[in-house]
Amino acid sequence: MALERVRPESADLRLRKSYTRAIVILIGGNAALGLIKGLLAWTTGSSAIFSDAANSFADTLYSILMGIGLYLSQKPADISHPQGHSRFDPLIAMLVTAAMAGSGITALYESVQRLLGDARTFALPLPTMVLIAAGLIKVAMYRSIHQIGKETGSPALHAGAQDNLMDTLTTASAMIGIWGARHLHPAVDPAAGIVVALWIFRTTWGVGRQSLDYLTGRGAGQEVIGEIIDRARGVPGVRTVHRVIADYVGPKLRVEIHVGVDSLLTLEHAHGIAEEVEERVKTLPSVDLVFVHLDPARKT
Repeated sequence: MALERVRPESADLRLRKSYTRAIVILIGGNAALGLIKGLLAWTTGSSAIFSDAANSFADTLYSILMGIGLYLSQKPADISHPQGHSRFDPLIAMLVTAAMAGSGITALYESVQRLLGDARTFALPLPTMVLIAAGLIKVAMYRSIHQIGKETGSPALHAGAQDNLMDTLTTASAMIGIWGARHLHPAVDPAAGIVVALWIFRTTWGVGRQSLDYLTGRGAGQEVIGEIIDRARGVPGVRTVHRVIADYVGPKLRVEIHVGVDSLLTLEHAHGIAEEVEERVKTLPSVDLVFVHLDPARKT
């Protein structure tokens, strides 16, 4: 029998098609919004709209790198990566956080400069219409990406969907800024720009922390551990489950589970139990690999 050195794995064409559709929506939508908002910020001089445009361009870059990461993560295992390429997803996401932070710093600097300098008021009709349209587009993008993320079980797309939902708040802040500058005080606009910049930092922190968890092998939550135990205990022939170690390798879990079976079973029968445990645990959307260790457990 030949020695196997690579995990048996093949490309999931359905999953790749779903990822491609999601990335096209993200890149196309964010790039269009960034361009429109950027032109509007240039013509109006609004700090809040400038910050919102910076956020959209950061989202565009995030989407491009997310697409690269998802593509690489779907490559079948090979000699160089015998367990697959899933770690590329959070690795790319970590690089994205640096770009997102840069956009936040730029937006914050611009807003503070205008707050300390010459704040302005703006004509309302065009900026208002553009921002309302941008908010509606972001809601539509959220619904699409959320649905695709739910179908594929992708943490990256789930995060992207939540980012789109949160972006509606930054657009609302920009709208408050231009209306406040018109009706209350010119300083409301750069103040709103600062709020948007801080929101960019908040999103950056969330994405970076999650990606770092995936790269450093964060353990699974207690709820997931409980589901793993329940599935293993449901297999006929399993008497005990006495060790479960589940940690993230990329965006999905690697599970090591020790189960007790009758010590008098034949090797073939015991092996069948182990395979059934593996298959049942792998039905969890967050689980990628399962290693089952069998221990003897006599009847009590």
